[in-house]
Amino acid sequence: MTKPTDYKRVEEAIRYIAARASEQPSLDEVAAHLGLSPFYFQRLFKRWAGVSPKRFLQYVTVEGAKRLLDESASVLDAALELGLSGPSRLHDLFIGVEAVTPGEFKASGRGIELRYGVHASPFGVCFVATSSRGVCALEFLDAAEGGSAAAVAALRRRWKEAVLVEDGRPGAGILAAMFGTPGDAAFGASTKDSPKPITLHLEGTNFQLKVWKALLSIPEGRLASYGRLADIAGVPGSARAVGTALGQNPIALLIPCHRVLRATGEIGGYRWGVERKKAIIAWEASSALPEPTH
Repeated sequence: MTKPTDYKRVEEAIRYIAARASEQPSLDEVAAHLGLSPFYFQRLFKRWAGVSPKRFLQYVTVEGAKRLLDESASVLDAALELGLSGPSRLHDLFIGVEAVTPGEFKASGRGIELRYGVHASPFGVCFVATSSRGVCALEFLDAAEGGSAAAVAALRRRWKEAVLVEDGRPGAGILAAMFGTPGDAAFGASTKDSPKPITLHLEGTNFQLKVWKALLSIPEGRLASYGRLADIAGVPGSARAVGTALGQNPIALLIPCHRVLRATGEIGGYRWGVERKKAIIAWEASSALPEPTH
């Protein structure tokens, strides 16, 4: 069973190793820092990531990220040509986008009911909000002060006239489709049954919507640079503005802004924490490129 606290230990392991990369800390050292036995840490890590800590952490270095970035170029071209993101653990889900109309944008959510709740996920506790038309928010609560109250306030700022209802059932269904059901061994792994399509209900400027939709074309386990994403979005030369749009993305994971790096392979910033971005990138890469059995 994957517990919500597993991610926090993985995040701390990433932080510890990143701070001591030149020293190449051993499994024993990292386990001791976490207050765990090497055997338990190895078992916990493999349960969460599906691969050993050593292989997983290859992906969170600048060198590993740069290699993934380089390898992703041809795969991304093929995915764009075919008009799909390819098979993956998360994005075998069909993810559709339904943007608000100009009239709805002006109305600031009037007549729309949003249901929200707080949930466990393999990457920490998150806040999920949905309308009858799809997911409109997915945020990690430990990434900013204020917890769920701050998340509700941010939702209110984006959808000023909407009716907000605390109801975690829709969000629980979304996370179950993405990761399995909390409490089950499948939580943090792919679901075996055919998942239901997920629709995103987005409110944003035309430029933001272009960037967010372009992100959906990057296959899981692959990466793109800010400049490449600008090209995909049809706004070449706008890498800096693209970065701003990524920072305003209201839906983590499903709109995969974590898959965008600097061209040098540096991870760069992330609205929900750099360690979490590294963890998600490596988690997806280890799923797409599984550890050899021998």
